[in-house]
Amino acid sequence: MTYGFLLESIWHPPLIFAENSGPALPPELELQAIWFAGGFGRSFRTTSGKKVEIVQFGEWNRSSGPDFIQAAIEIDGELKTGPLELDSKSTDWEQHGHATNPAFREVILHVVFQSDGRQTFTRTDVHREVPQVVITEPLLSDALNRPQREVAIAHPGRCVAPLRNLPVGAIDRLLGEAALHRAAMKTTRWLKAEDAHGRDAALFQATAETLGYRGNSLAMKLLAQRAPLSLLKGAEPAVESILFGTAGFLSADLHQSAPADTREYLRTLWDTWWKHRAYFEASWDRSIPWKTSGQRPANHPHRRVGALSALVKGWPQYRRLALARPFQVKPVIDFLQTLDHEFWTHRHTLTSAQSNQKIALFGRSQALELVANHLIPLALHEDGITFKSYFKLRNSAMNDKVKRCALRLFGSEKLAAPWTRRVCHHQALLQIYHDFCLEDFSDCKDCPFPEQLTQWR
Repeated sequence: MTYGFLLESIWHPPLIFAENSGPALPPELELQAIWFAGGFGRSFRTTSGKKVEIVQFGEWNRSSGPDFIQAAIEIDGELKTGPLELDSKSTDWEQHGHATNPAFREVILHVVFQSDGRQTFTRTDVHREVPQVVITEPLLSDALNRPQREVAIAHPGRCVAPLRNLPVGAIDRLLGEAALHRAAMKTTRWLKAEDAHGRDAALFQATAETLGYRGNSLAMKLLAQRAPLSLLKGAEPAVESILFGTAGFLSADLHQSAPADTREYLRTLWDTWWKHRAYFEASWDRSIPWKTSGQRPANHPHRRVGALSALVKGWPQYRRLALARPFQVKPVIDFLQTLDHEFWTHRHTLTSAQSNQKIALFGRSQALELVANHLIPLALHEDGITFKSYFKLRNSAMNDKVKRCALRLFGSEKLAAPWTRRVCHHQALLQIYHDFCLEDFSDCKDCPFPEQLTQWR
């Protein structure tokens, strides 16, 4: 038995709990980010049955009008170029006024994520029909990869007894299988982003997303998409200003509210951004949704953008280490931990006072997150690392989800200790927590995992 077979046997056909009404769609901005990263793929069918291939995903529109511009698609082999519009529902085209707005006249494709089942005529203000693609439920589910709920109650579950009776080798194999299953899923996501925009862009977006961990993953991913590495490479002296400006963190009078020793730095950022803002600045309704409350000072988004700018400056070395074959973990972590920046290694925000202690731009735990969630899965797929080497990698502190899963599966953190010391085991526990604990609304009572464990060998 494999972990994948175990999942397939339980959830296909899906086991529906009575309380499960299906997750709601995420905000349009998140759907747009997933689409742009290639998360839904390239090949589709229009509502009229025509074959659609995405040739180029284009670029984000930073002003009013369709969501993406300069895209290229083929419809039944015929090449079309122009803007794309994404909406949550098929009826949004009319409800949002696109049908009468000249700014949407050249749209070549309308992508939606829910259809009410009625046949609709997606027309422009000159009554031209716009081909429409409805993202299917399986595609949406695979791309979102969201469980039914966000948190499971932290207490020992029904898994404790069957796991206690399993040999150590069987538990080890179960967690190994779960870790490999998780790695394969993450590789699929990476490869879609690479197919959409290239390997450098996939690495840039993955790194930015990791920097945004705990509240700003989407925001950092959007930043990496709107200020892509391909454009930053051609504007090296202005990289920092472009990133902070695109993020929406700069203003002409920002330096006035800052300590005296930071004003020159902020004024330089603004003066440089002023030369580039016409191309990169987004309108207010397309602003990036940053979360600043509830964040530890070291995790403030200002610092994360500062770390990303430092990483861009050292990109050739970082890329070489991150994508090396064979892949070695230590050089990547060492490189990230030694990232330096004259301003950001001593400050938490753009206007904060200088800290007496040095603050790491990319700490070890965050470097491990990047390695475990992106770099190792890809290396395993490309035979750049063996599972034996992956297994040897030790972890840092447990996050809340790992702690909850450890308690639910093993009864206590102490009993779970043999299975919480390695990076691959953390990944395995997170996958089990995702696949079972967060899919179960019965507080373990109806969860099928404990019974499956009795068959695991």
